[in-house]
Amino acid sequence: MSKTLIRGAKVLGGEPQDVLIDGTTIAEVGTGLSAEGAEVIEADGKVLLPGLVDLHTHLREPGREDSETVLTGTRAAASGGYTNVFAMANTFPVADTAGVVEQVWRLGQESGYCDVQPIGAVTVGLEGAKLAELGAMHESAAGVTVFSDDGKCVHDAVIMRRALEYVKAFNGVVAQHAQEPRLTEGAQMNEGVVSAELGLGGWPAVAEESVIARDVLLAEHVGSRVHICHLSTAGSVEIVRWAKSRGIDVTAEVTPHHLLLTDELVRSYNPVYKVNPPLRTERDVMALREALADGTIDIVATDHAPHPHEDKDCEWAAAAMGMVGLETALSVVQETMVDTGLLDWAGVADRMSFKPAQIGQATGHGRPVSAGEPANLTLVDAAYRGQVDPAGFASRSRNTPYEGRELPGRVTHTWLRGKATLVDGKLT
Repeated sequence: MSKTLIRGAKVLGGEPQDVLIDGTTIAEVGTGLSAEGAEVIEADGKVLLPGLVDLHTHLREPGREDSETVLTGTRAAASGGYTNVFAMANTFPVADTAGVVEQVWRLGQESGYCDVQPIGAVTVGLEGAKLAELGAMHESAAGVTVFSDDGKCVHDAVIMRRALEYVKAFNGVVAQHAQEPRLTEGAQMNEGVVSAELGLGGWPAVAEESVIARDVLLAEHVGSRVHICHLSTAGSVEIVRWAKSRGIDVTAEVTPHHLLLTDELVRSYNPVYKVNPPLRTERDVMALREALADGTIDIVATDHAPHPHEDKDCEWAAAAMGMVGLETALSVVQETMVDTGLLDWAGVADRMSFKPAQIGQATGHGRPVSAGEPANLTLVDAAYRGQVDPAGFASRSRNTPYEGRELPGRVTHTWLRGKATLVDGKLT
């Protein structure tokens, strides 16, 4: 079995160490390790992290292979330092049966670039009327533990309660897309000063906050786990903070773009900035950063949402919502959290690997960089700065809001169970 010696890497941003990979596992971590029989990677002080885990990815297959496939999406994931992603259920057909989730899971197994854990739909067809086959999806080969109608809200309180009760039996979690549909009819962007000046339909913060408030109370009543997808407002932060203070089993995620971008960018009418939930205000951005730093928000998730060119290259009102994010997520987190002093690299590992793996029960991922653990790793050149060029993306889609923007950090290597999937910034 092959051996690889990563020499002089700053493990979780600490002092330089050597890490020896033997086959699929980490054999040894220390200084001055022997390189006999091993391929040597000179890390030169680069940061070594556990392989990243994304709890919120859209791979589009089956049904929208013009946007993304499991293969192209997992190649994008490996390019961004990810070794495990959770694929959302809003495919065509919807991943609401054991058959569909097994198909996605097997496609992930075949890709070889990244483990894929399907997320099952909460309701049949994402229609919000009838519970999907939650138990069958959990008992399938895919072993689904996370369920979400993401893209749509489980707006019916009775359905949400029943879902929470059902998944409690196997310690599953319902991941809610918090959006009260009646409050966002015709909404085009965040409701506020900018929407008023532009004359675009406003998307009020309360549409998100009211659903979160309801669902944390339902989770408390049922004694089950609820996860809040792409939390985006300062008010939502306060509700989650209150819920955690009561001992409610709630976790929450924030996207990289909500940590950096604001609704001021919509003044350009560039549809690349059209996303669900919408870009919010500077005040919201600062609250999200602080909440991620203090642990109120548990994780960073990309909400990687690829779209073909024609779905974004059109007028604002007709454009699809969403941004790609797998290949830029770590750079944005470095820009907003590490370089600002809000998190160190150990904190990044916690928010982007350890905790998402724990929430989603991703076996073998989100593990310490220590002897005996699976060799799921990513090496980051934190000193690098460069402009984002979507032409070089591995994703099939190019709808990034960062084109031409200078961001820090670059993933140079990714290993999935000891196999290099990315070497010197190039996919293998």
